[in-house]
Amino acid sequence: MIRMPPQSDDAQGAGMGYQSTVQVIQRGGKNRQYYLICPSPLAQALEIEKGEVVEWVVEDKHTLILKRAAGRRRAMPN
Repeated sequence: MIRMPPQSDDAQGAGMGYQSTVQVIQRGGKNRQYYLICPSPLAQALEIEKGEVVEWVVEDKHTLILKRAAGRRRAMPN
């Protein structure tokens, strides 16, 4: 489920923000996969393409940064 945050009058120069719910897939006893969904309007604004390689960087416990690879490398085809 993706929710758009309410607009704020004091968002002076604030960036685009969207909320999304973390999804978890349980496979077997202890194997879990977590999925973080990028909302379509955000992906379109960033011009993210299918297969593009990105890197998750943990800045601190409350900040996760998504960095795109230099040169917009794409994943190798299967």
